Formats: sequence, structure tokens, C-alpha cells
Amino acid sequence: MIDKFIRYIQTEKRYSLHTVNAYRRDLEQFFYYVKTQYESDDLLSVDDFMIRSFIIELKDKTLENRTINRKLSTLRAFYRFCLREKLIEKMPITGVKSMKQSKEIAKFVSEQEMEAFSFQESDDFCEVRNELVFEILYQTGMRQAELRTLCDDDVMLDTLLIKVHGKRNKDRLIPIGSMLAKKIDRYKSIRDIQFPDRGDVVLIVDNKGRAASPKFIYNVVHKILMEVTSIEQKSPHVLRHTFATHLLNRGADIRAIQKLMGHSSLSSTQVYTHNTIDKLKDVYRISHPYGEG
Repeated sequence: MIDKFIRYIQTEKRYSLHTVNAYRRDLEQFFYYVKTQYESDDLLSVDDFMIRSFIIELKDKTLENRTINRKLSTLRAFYRFCLREKLIEKMPITGVKSMKQSKEIAKFVSEQEMEAFSFQESDDFCEVRNELVFEILYQTGMRQAELRTLCDDDVMLDTLLIKVHGKRNKDRLIPIGSMLAKKIDRYKSIRDIQFPDRGDVVLIVDNKGRAASPKFIYNVVHKILMEVTSIEQKSPHVLRHTFATHLLNRGADIRAIQKLMGHSSLSSTQVYTHNTIDKLKDVYRISHPYGEG
């Protein structure tokens, strides 16, 4: 039954490989629990009591509420599928509530830190490429996985647009500035001289001319952020958070940001409003006559 569900989310829902693997691990963990604790290998006969006891065991293992909720989300998706396939008559998880969890505030680099940092002029391929990786992620807000799959044809320099292949095969267009377009054009010229015989069509390549790996992109961004900011987290996703936060701080409409980032739900974008509210509070305290009172 698990394999059938996995095929469904792969072929019909078109979930990413990372998500599919996470769902499989969660379901296999639950299956093992049901088999060892209740001596049953039938996930279709599970009731809400068994799911509650599974949650208690996860809590006893000191798992974070966020992790437990993700596993609950997996079980809900699995049993919704079973209900749709008429394998069960009712959802066994309906009465099981998610764990309370504090909202995580997205970490970002301040505008002052970004403005204070500048790249050195260079003709070296690696330095030009590393700068471009950083600039694309910050100026477009795309995910590192989306950057890695960008092809030359996806970058339309004449119209200043980039076509991004997002989650679940959903494409979106992101506008870019003329300065970034010039950097992309210059990078491509240097790259094609450096690797004239490369057969790949991806935009960003590593030091050997191959498609960049997730670890490679992470290392590039992490090294640059070490020079830019003192915040603890220094990953490509921080630049995505920074992109959205800076747009909000400068008055951009949250729904426009949602489209730029490829969020399917507005609630995913609203996490950035916490940063904006903090800035508004600072403005109020400084500017209003009674702000400090």
C-alpha cells in the first residue's frame, strides 16, 4: 500500500524527490511501529488510538513538534489517498490534532550588511561564477534547486526575464534588472571560453564544467555570507528569506512576492511579515512622540 501511495505522489502529485523520500521514511517508521507495538501489518486497520500512541512515542524520543507535525501530515496525506481509493471508509486520523509549535521567524541579512559588501572586479571564472550565484539567489529569491536546474534558454536577457522551473513542475517568470542581466551575459562568455566542449545546457557549472551540486551551491553561498553577515545561518535559503524581507520592507505587495517566490499558499509568504512588523515597531518607537513611553 505504501508503494502505491508513493507512486501516486510521484506521478500524479509530482512531488520532489526530497519530499517523496521523506514521506516514504515517515510511513515506513509508522508501519514498523504498528507492526511491533500492535502485531499488525495492516495499515488500513489503524485507528486514531494507535496514531495517538505513535505520537506519544515520538514525544518520548524528544522529537520537535515541527518534526512530529510533518509526520502527521504524511499520515493525513496517506489516509486521504486510501479514502479516495475506497480502501477505508473513514479517516483514522481525523481526531488527532497537530502539536503546537512556535512560528519560526525567517533569518535574513540586513540591507545595511548587503550594501556594505561588494565583490572585487575579476576575470577569473570561479570568482565571476560565485558572484553570479550569490546575486541571482538574492535578486530573484529562487530556491537553490531552481538555480541548479536553470538552463541558458531559461534566461531571456532581451526581455529581462528568467523562467524558473519550480516545485511540482510549476514554471514562473521572474523579472531581473539590467545589471544582473549584464553579469549573466559576461559569466556565460567566460564560462564558454573556460569549457568550450561542455555538453551540458545548465547555466551554473562547477569548477570542472559540470552541473553544480546542492553542496557546491551551499559552499559558494556560505563562504560569501561569512564575509557579509554575522547571522548564524549562512545558507542559500537565507538569501531567499532576504529577498522577500527586503521587498516587504520597501512596500511590495505580499501577493506579488508570493508569485515571485512560487509559493502555492499565501501563508508560506506571510512568515516574512514578522520581520516587517519588527521594523515597523522600531520606526514607531523612534518616530512617534510617545513611542518610547
